[in-house]
Amino acid sequence: MNSQRNLKGGEMTDAELEQTLKDFRSSVHAWSEAAYSQPHVPVKVYRTSWRVAAGWALGCVLAVGSLSGGLYERHRLSEQAKIAAAAEAARQQKMEAEQRRQTEELAKIDADVSRDVPSAMEPLAQMMIEDSAQ
Repeated sequence: MNSQRNLKGGEMTDAELEQTLKDFRSSVHAWSEAAYSQPHVPVKVYRTSWRVAAGWALGCVLAVGSLSGGLYERHRLSEQAKIAAAAEAARQQKMEAEQRRQTEELAKIDADVSRDVPSAMEPLAQMMIEDSAQ
């Protein structure tokens, strides 16, 4: 009756507890024996070191590629700026030359069209030129 009361209350007797611990101990020993009896496979270090070296090499290539790409883009933009500045200077010179040419044409037309004396007073101007020549 004592053992039945102990089982109903959830308590185990000393003999049952000892048997449970023996079973647990034997299963742990069996698992350890199985784990230690397996053949040992050495880790291939050179594969790992090659992977690390390859990772570093690819990282360095990526960094150098990014840096050189940035430098190339900066150089290309500066060259485009130089070309644009030269084109702007050429355009300004062309505009100035065109403006000078137009000014000279207008001055020539003005000289051709304009008179020193109006046509109605031209005979009087001729007489004054003849008087000053004498």
